[in-house]
Amino acid sequence: MKLPEAFLQSLEGVSGFNKETFIKVHEEAQAPTSIRINPAKTFMANAQWSIDNTKIYETHSPSAFQQLKGVPWCANGFYLDKRPSFTFDPLFHAGCYYVQEASSMFLEQPFKQLLDLSQPLKVLDLCASPGGKSTHIQSLISAESLLVSNEVIKPRSIVLTDTIIRWGCKNVFVTNNDPKAFQKTPGYFDVMVVDAPCSGSGLFRKDEDAINEWSLNNVELCSQRQQRILADALPALKEGGLLIYSTCSYSTEEDEEIMDWLADEMRLENVELNIEGFERVVTSRTNSGAVGYRFYPDKIKGEGFFMACFRKRTSDGSTRLRPAKPDVVSSNEKSIIEKWTNHGDLQFIRFRSEIVALPSQLLQDFLSLHPLLNILYAGVFVGQVLKNKLVPHHALAQNPVLSKSTPSVDLDYDDAIKYLQRQELSFHPPTGGWQLARYQKHSLGWVNVLKNRTNNYYPKEIRILKSKNDSAFEK
Repeated sequence: MKLPEAFLQSLEGVSGFNKETFIKVHEEAQAPTSIRINPAKTFMANAQWSIDNTKIYETHSPSAFQQLKGVPWCANGFYLDKRPSFTFDPLFHAGCYYVQEASSMFLEQPFKQLLDLSQPLKVLDLCASPGGKSTHIQSLISAESLLVSNEVIKPRSIVLTDTIIRWGCKNVFVTNNDPKAFQKTPGYFDVMVVDAPCSGSGLFRKDEDAINEWSLNNVELCSQRQQRILADALPALKEGGLLIYSTCSYSTEEDEEIMDWLADEMRLENVELNIEGFERVVTSRTNSGAVGYRFYPDKIKGEGFFMACFRKRTSDGSTRLRPAKPDVVSSNEKSIIEKWTNHGDLQFIRFRSEIVALPSQLLQDFLSLHPLLNILYAGVFVGQVLKNKLVPHHALAQNPVLSKSTPSVDLDYDDAIKYLQRQELSFHPPTGGWQLARYQKHSLGWVNVLKNRTNNYYPKEIRILKSKNDSAFEK
């Protein structure tokens, strides 16, 4: 791997940069693989796994997970000894874990150190696709909190929606908006996370194509875009609210200079984190006194990453909530749906041709934001009632709100892969109707058992397209 000379020269004198060891790790070391466990699905306890503090021992071969060690700054983060073919692990498709770069899991620290996570919070993840940080945030905040997970690029917002559905969320709204749209919601959010689009130098080990795309000009363009994104969205953060800014770039133009701009021009107050125990994370201080945190692959087990935290000291007013009128379901439809759900705190409304289950405490938020933002997904899509019967949505199969009495069929590994490839199914359960297709007691989706056949209803848009090869590990 040949790193651009202009890139290396641009990092001379930057906090924590050691040219010799930095080049060496890019030439010799393979990028580590890490996963973050979904605590709402706890597959390691329910499936054939055992946990010993920060070590996990495999007893199930298709996942090909060996002994794992914990990511220091993330309670549910673990390193893998090898990189398995996640595509062919049904537990991945069941939303039991997310494959995420370890450095970016540091997001957990400002949430735990600077926020009261027992209280309801309104959180905006502004640049959210493919969903790693959103699923992490959702696992940290309380059930009464709201996460708005936004992506400006439409195809990427569809990927984000799939991730949120797989994770089993019910307190997340997925939106597809330009950052400027959030000016319609002044002072609405307690927390704003901006993992800004950047030049990507922190991911050179994982994506060699990023090396060819890197240039000093691109760094400058990214810096300008980051300022526009922040300036457009910051009015939506309330006075005293927390901004968490991050990039996967080493360039000071996208990191420290943005910190100074936030402090000087946007009048935000920089907030330090306690990194005791994370000594190999580099603390970077700017001329204005702002503090950020740098991750180098020659120092920590992870990729290049930068993070800084700020409090908003000024007010842009508050959102005047003008809730839309809900499109409520009929009493008959409600009685049908309630048989399928643990409906204790849920409200059922109609949205985008589907019946949606929303936590009661978030209904007013939905009705207030719906006229202002392009919401793609919210709560849990339950399905449609046709001829007094529910045709269930895929999201319901993946979500804990589904009634535990729902009929199911447990698949072995080979049948689970065939199901995820949306192949014709050879098994035929003894009972008919809609049933969950499960693997190790975790739901993958729906089948509909008819008299002479079993129909596979795994969504074709997310089916496995590859054929399974002989190797359990990706190259």
